[in-house]
Amino acid sequence: MDYEGILAQIAQEIAAQTDRGTPADYIPQLACVDPAHFGMAVALADGRVFTTGEADTRFSIQSVSKVFTLSLALGRFGDRLWSRVGREPSGLPFNSILQLEHEQGIPRNPFINAGALVVTDAILAGHAPREVLGELLRFIRACAEDEDIHIDDAVARSETRHGDRNLALAHFMAAHGNLHHVPALTCGTYFHQCAIEMTPRQLAMAGRFLVGASGFPSQISTGSVRRINALMLTCGHYDGSGDFAYRVGLPGKSGVGGGILVIAPGRASIAVWSPGLNAQGNSALGTLAVERFAQKTGWSVFG
Repeated sequence: MDYEGILAQIAQEIAAQTDRGTPADYIPQLACVDPAHFGMAVALADGRVFTTGEADTRFSIQSVSKVFTLSLALGRFGDRLWSRVGREPSGLPFNSILQLEHEQGIPRNPFINAGALVVTDAILAGHAPREVLGELLRFIRACAEDEDIHIDDAVARSETRHGDRNLALAHFMAAHGNLHHVPALTCGTYFHQCAIEMTPRQLAMAGRFLVGASGFPSQISTGSVRRINALMLTCGHYDGSGDFAYRVGLPGKSGVGGGILVIAPGRASIAVWSPGLNAQGNSALGTLAVERFAQKTGWSVFG
């Protein structure tokens, strides 16, 4: 397959788009990012990598990091994790408190903010935040085979200063006994986790552990690979998850920094970055780019 030609066509189509979405405005450090940026990388199971655009420009991966923390939590706790967080789509915005109140402090899934806070709280057990963040960075670096992956302290500070909504979610869950650490501690760790910066190339490389190709190395069990991909397909784009599954047909996890990690099981890990977001908080042109890629390759979990 002519991956270079496919990516070149997609880059041309993206460049012609006039509505590029709007960068996240509730995190000042992200609000100032130019929505004209676009980069995409495809890491195949056989080790080849193809890119287009700004594939080597760093960006804040934000909620894409939840894929990696969930992997650590499943490795540590297995199915015990599901007593604290559900596995169902939310149908509501990623930072909504309405459903959390109705369901007595148990978040719908690990990819909405409340669920990710529970996952972070879980892996903090017996560990200092610095230790947890160090473990997370080592895991991501090992997956990407690249040591040059770090936390953007300026983004972490910006999120901390403007993280009242997440603190409210954490306090509400603490009131229901579903947060085991001081909310500020869990949230602080979560803010730094989301502030990890990577390039599309690095993110595509890091996502290969979820490809599940025969003979392809993975840092987690085959069962965890299947479960995480299932959750990415059904919950990875918040209240836009159904639309993403319909348009793309592949598991994906988005972040409000404009990144999307997409897995083509048995084939490739795909990363795209365009900082302008749609109404659901997902990259507008990133979604279009992976939709075009799925169409041109014929890749889909639905055959």
